[in-house]
Amino acid sequence: MNRIGLSLLLLCAGVSAASARPASYKMSCAATAGLVQSRGAALLDTSPTTFDRYVRDITFCMPDEALRPEWVRTRDNPQCFVGYTCYEPERDRRWGW
Repeated sequence: MNRIGLSLLLLCAGVSAASARPASYKMSCAATAGLVQSRGAALLDTSPTTFDRYVRDITFCMPDEALRPEWVRTRDNPQCFVGYTCYEPERDRRWGW
């Protein structure tokens, strides 16, 4: 019985940790941009149902990726520049974007 209880506890802890991303729409623009700058890369919830990875510079991307500037909604700014996302330029050309 103890193993089952411990397993459930660990499972619940893992679910809580996975859903603990910072939410840009609940933070100020300065705090959100500062988080990306200080960490170098951060997963941010941009709404209750969406998230993305934002980076400070190209060193946080894969070698074949490029940077795209990104603005997100924050508590005090509907278009806050927080940094960049990494993307594959070749993939975008193939799809005509």
